Amino acid sequence: MVATLHFSGPVFEWRGPAPIHFARIPEDGADLLGERVPVVSYGWGMVPVSVRIGDTEWRTSLWPKEGGYVLPVRDKVRRAERIALDGVVDVRMTVIGS
Repeated sequence: MVATLHFSGPVFEWRGPAPIHFARIPEDGADLLGERVPVVSYGWGMVPVSVRIGDTEWRTSLWPKEGGYVLPVRDKVRRAERIALDGVVDVRMTVIGS
């Protein structure tokens, strides 16, 4: 079963040693992922995904956070798609290996 998810959400910044930007996976999407995580996750519950925002496509891994998941949005993607902090993105994402 291929797990594909479409969602929209704001981009937020996590201020660690190097700022990283994320979009939070909605709760219903996290439920769908929960079915696939035991099959595809690696180290610390990371989930490999293929992502598309606008015309930009890339591979990354979802990070588990507060009982759900967040999607890291690279600076290269934010620049290419002109995504501002708190800007809402439309995401199409497929779990790799599902």
